[in-house]
Amino acid sequence: MDSKDYKNVFVFAEQREGKIQPVAFELLGKARDLADASGEKVVAMLLGCGISGQAQRLVEMGADEVIVADCPELENYLTEEYTQVVYKMIVDNRPNIVLYGATTIGRDLAPRLAARLKTGLTADCTKLEIADKEDGSKEFRMTRPAFGGNLMATIICPNNRPQMSTVRPGVMRKLTPEPGRKGEIHTFVPEFDRAKIKVKLLDTERKGCGCKDISEAKVLVSGGRGVHDKAGFDKLQCLADVLGGQVSSSRAMVDSGIMPQACQVGQTGKTVRPDLYVACGISGAIQHLAGMEESGYIVAINKDKFAPIFSVADLGIVGDLHKIVPLLAERLKKEMAE
Repeated sequence: MDSKDYKNVFVFAEQREGKIQPVAFELLGKARDLADASGEKVVAMLLGCGISGQAQRLVEMGADEVIVADCPELENYLTEEYTQVVYKMIVDNRPNIVLYGATTIGRDLAPRLAARLKTGLTADCTKLEIADKEDGSKEFRMTRPAFGGNLMATIICPNNRPQMSTVRPGVMRKLTPEPGRKGEIHTFVPEFDRAKIKVKLLDTERKGCGCKDISEAKVLVSGGRGVHDKAGFDKLQCLADVLGGQVSSSRAMVDSGIMPQACQVGQTGKTVRPDLYVACGISGAIQHLAGMEESGYIVAINKDKFAPIFSVADLGIVGDLHKIVPLLAERLKKEMAE
């Protein structure tokens, strides 16, 4: 294999029910940086049914080219069908880098493709970059948490192509859309190996978790062990309502059954980047910091003045959150009324 035969940065543009997911736009933003650094193009792969009209939106968000596979078999995500189509797209086009969202779909699809392509896959990356080597050549470096989040590992894939990684939603920044941006849109006609398709989707049942998508929130009021119980989170909800935000939590509160997993911030939850993050009773373990340290402005409320959360906070309040949060909510409500 000659790595020089492989070029361009491909992005799997995940869609659900015909709607392109935010992680796809975030990946296009990072792909744009990587492609510009290596003098290559950004190519999006869009699979689904009745989704051809959305290809231009991917161009406006940073793609130079979009490969569209639009057929009834791809209406819903099914592992074998999607794997066959994306595999053929990659084999035909020989990309240098392929990025996937670390979603339930991306985490199912990417490892299967890595096995069929006989290449590596770095999962849950928090940093991707093109770096200069001593010999003047370029190198793709993928960084992810390792050993339970206690250190960061930078991984390279020098001998196999494509170089592939998954990135969690909320980690990368999407670009500002450029209406009218020009790009090439190609139609891909899938040919399925029916003998390998063993699963048929009969029905889909969706259950709500009662929690809006925290990764889209502009303001988050988040609670940890110090909140104690549901009554404590009711106080946080009052503050969130005043600020026009949502309530989220650390893993401890999810493990205790007080908060749903969809509201969890951190390495094993969701990565968030709100304009304002209020951490209440959260100590600041590295696993939690990995999910929120890129927030615009961080306020920490904790009784322990040595809590690690204060190391990333823009404003720290040492004290009992059960007294401070209600007072803060009342004061803000009064000022906003005035």
